[in-house]
Formats: sequence, structure tokens, C-alpha cells
Amino acid sequence: MIGHEFLHSPGPTHIPDRVLAAMHRQPLDLVDARLKEIARTCFEDLGRVFGTTGQVFVYAANGHGGWEAALANICVPGDTVLVPEIGHFSNTWADHARALGLKTEIIAGDWRRAIDPQAITEHLRADREGRVKAVLAVQIDTGTGIASDIAAIRAAIDAAGHPALLVADTIASLAAMPFEMDAWGVDVAIAASQKALMCPPGLAILAANARAVETSARLARPHRYWDWTPRLGEESYMKFNGTMPEHLMFGLCESLTMIKEQGLPTIYRRHRRIAGAVARAVETWCEGGALSFNAAVPAERAVTVTAIRTAESVDANRLRTHLRETMGVSVAGGLGALQGKGFRIGHLGDVNEPMILGCLSAVELALVELGIPHGTGGTRAAIEYLAQARQEER
Repeated sequence: MIGHEFLHSPGPTHIPDRVLAAMHRQPLDLVDARLKEIARTCFEDLGRVFGTTGQVFVYAANGHGGWEAALANICVPGDTVLVPEIGHFSNTWADHARALGLKTEIIAGDWRRAIDPQAITEHLRADREGRVKAVLAVQIDTGTGIASDIAAIRAAIDAAGHPALLVADTIASLAAMPFEMDAWGVDVAIAASQKALMCPPGLAILAANARAVETSARLARPHRYWDWTPRLGEESYMKFNGTMPEHLMFGLCESLTMIKEQGLPTIYRRHRRIAGAVARAVETWCEGGALSFNAAVPAERAVTVTAIRTAESVDANRLRTHLRETMGVSVAGGLGALQGKGFRIGHLGDVNEPMILGCLSAVELALVELGIPHGTGGTRAAIEYLAQARQEER
């Protein structure tokens, strides 16, 4: 393939050259002061990104490992967790909980709307025995392209007068949209390196407040690697329960430096701006009748990924293959109940206007080449949106 390939999945995402360059070095001795300083800096900077003064934990794992690390520390087999359904990843998280011996109670959703806080309040009010130990809420489900209000979920738990912990999956949202762990009353937050943190896959990152850490300390846990207790000390080696994944940490240190340089408010505005441009393009394409947004309510559309449904007459996988193999543009497919029924455009992390316009132009070209009905001028509509948004931000 001649020219640059365009990666527009919702994870893994494009890695900045600065992050790649930071990883292109020899490893350091585990007791090297430089390595300890890198780890210290990363943990402090991650706390600021989470918006917490609580404990930060880093594992050599993916987001699913982050789920397990959280559940293994605050629950024991036989405990009950409440999962508001929002899409593929809320359901997969529930499956993960069951595999750990936890009972799961599901608040059913249709995969087209955000989590309903009132439904959580009603469910927890009915739990007079206090069976539910934690509410597992996904801020952005990349399978559906829907974002939920985490602060409203905490308010819903409090309104029920229930002691359940709030565990937030911020894997597809952290460093792309506001998340204020302490201010919102989140007990445990889960993230991963390969999304808006702009690093390769391989790091699961958690933050836990004092309440969650105290809960963990009281439980008899049949595991060691996930255990928070030995990771709480000052010894750098034990913060990773073994050898530090050095090169991933080198990259993470650089990405966090980039985030500090840009500033989170600026990053949030960029993600909103680019998501708005994608939405404007898709709105135009939907006029042809073969495409539609998965998110039923515009205000609930995620700023990191847009999920697009296709009519039964459209082969969504053929569209994705055409984009990837003839243009070098990779977009994601549907997951779970949406498998084969649509595609997803990722727009998070190291992405700017020229990159997203390149992606949108390629998608529009593919729609033309494959004869898929669509409203014309989607990319032009995105350009006009960006021009106005950039002007308003000046």
C-alpha cells in the first residue's frame, strides 16, 4: 500500500511518533533511579487525568484484565454486582463477572440509549438486603457509540441510599472527555493504554479511592497478581508485582507529557469538534436511507467513536474490506448484536482534522464505488462544521 495507512478503529488507536520514539531504547536496570522516576511521574500524572487523589494501579494487561483486577479486589465469589446494559462491552463485563463466580443482575437496555439513572435507583431501592456490592457502569461503550452520565449514576446510587460501590469503565473515554473521579464519587475507575492515552495495547490502569481500598483490605482474596495490597508500598518493583513493562511505561510517560502540554480542556474540545464533524458527515450520508446512527439521541453520542447501522441490503463487512484493502483505511465492524449490521469510525487519541477528513473522504468514496445509497456532500458538511467550530473557539 502506497502512502500512510489510516487507523480509525476505537482501539488500538494511532500512536504518536513521539511515543514510538520514546519506546525505541534499551531497557533499564530495575533499580535504576531513572526508571523509578518514570514510574513515579506516570502514577502522579495518571492520578491527575483520572481526577483523583486516590491510588493508581498499573498492570501488564488489557482492558479485560482491568475488569478482573477491579472485581477481584472489591468482590469475592458469591457477591452480586449490578450491570446496566448499554452494549457489547457492558455485557462482556457481566460475563467476566460471572466467570469470577459473581452473581450479576442486569438492567436491560436496547443498545441505542445511555444508562438510565432512575432505573438504577429503583433497582437498588428494591435491594433491601444490600446484595449488590458494586454497580458496573461503562462511560462509553465502543460497540454502540453511546456515552453515559457517570455523575448521574452516582447520584442515582445515593438517591437509593445504597452502599454499593461505583465502578466506572473509562477505557474508551479517559483523556477524551471529562471524567472527575473524586468529584463524581467514583470508587474504582478502569482504563487502558491503547485508546485516548495514545499508547500500544498492554497496560490496564486502575484508580481506587480510600473506600475501595479499604473494602479490598477486608476481603480474603484467592489471588496474588491482581491484589492491591502489595502494590501499595513505596517499592517500585512491587507496584508491578514483578518486572515493570518498561517500554510500555516509556511510551506512557511520553503520552502523559503530551497530554499535559495540550491540557485536558483543549483535548476535550478537540474530541468534541472532531466528533461533531463525523456526525455532520454521517447525518448527510443517512439521507440516502441505507445508513443510520446507532445512538438514538444525539446528546448521547460518544465523542470517541461513531457507530453506524447499515440497511439489510448493505454488506457492512464488504464496505470495511474495500476501505482497508483498496485505500488503506481501517474502520471497525459491528460487535455482538450489531455484528455484520454496521461499522464504527473511531476518532480518539492522536487524531486531528486532516486525519478525520481523510477517513471521511475515503468512506464517502467507498460508498460511491460500492453503489451504497447515501446523501452526497458528507465530507463537505464536515469541513463546514469544522470551519465554524474552529472559528468559534478562537
